Amino acid sequence: MPRKEGLDFKPLEVAPSHTADAILPRQPGRLALGRQAVIAIGSSTGGTEALRVLLTALPEQMPPIIITQHMPEMFTKSFAARLDSLCKLRVKEAEDGERLQPGVVYIAPGHSHLLIKPASTIGYAISLHQGPPVNRHKPSVDVMFRAAANVIGRNAIGVILTGMGRDGASGMGELKEAGAHNIAQDEASCVVFGMPKEAIALGAAHEVLPLNNIAARLIALCSQRQHQD
Repeated sequence: MPRKEGLDFKPLEVAPSHTADAILPRQPGRLALGRQAVIAIGSSTGGTEALRVLLTALPEQMPPIIITQHMPEMFTKSFAARLDSLCKLRVKEAEDGERLQPGVVYIAPGHSHLLIKPASTIGYAISLHQGPPVNRHKPSVDVMFRAAANVIGRNAIGVILTGMGRDGASGMGELKEAGAHNIAQDEASCVVFGMPKEAIALGAAHEVLPLNNIAARLIALCSQRQHQD
């Protein structure tokens, strides 16, 4: 078959897959800057329903909860509002600079990475970052977990739920090295056993639990920490 002249076949361009280094440096060995516990949850495919199941099972008296769910920016605000209508906790889309409060869940907006920074007094605040996608996602779970490892350290509790790919696995490993306690959703209850599988393979999870058991475990962990304080 003769070759058609004038046709220019260009290879498909694939966007680079940045690591969390593109957004913030890792700072291992730093002591936690405060005593406030924070729960950090990452999820992707199947995560909207998993988050509904998990969050509606939690009481109002919980530490601040930060969430990165892979979702386009036009949906994160309405997703937060829907969860807020169903939960005892207050659920909202995260805003840059706002201070973390107990009993509040902060959903990363679809246009930004969610980071944590020290607040002007004791505690932590949200920092939104407009940098490039990490693991081809913005917001990225790896970025949120790294920020939590850097700033919250041993006072953090990491949770990785159903999702495709590997975003969050290495960040959960950094959380573990910083002294955090980590939970991964088990294969049987996942829609896609990708992100939790990668975290488990790295040895980053302390526990692997069915989705329906995670809320009770978080309540128990937070209660233990209060008694230790």
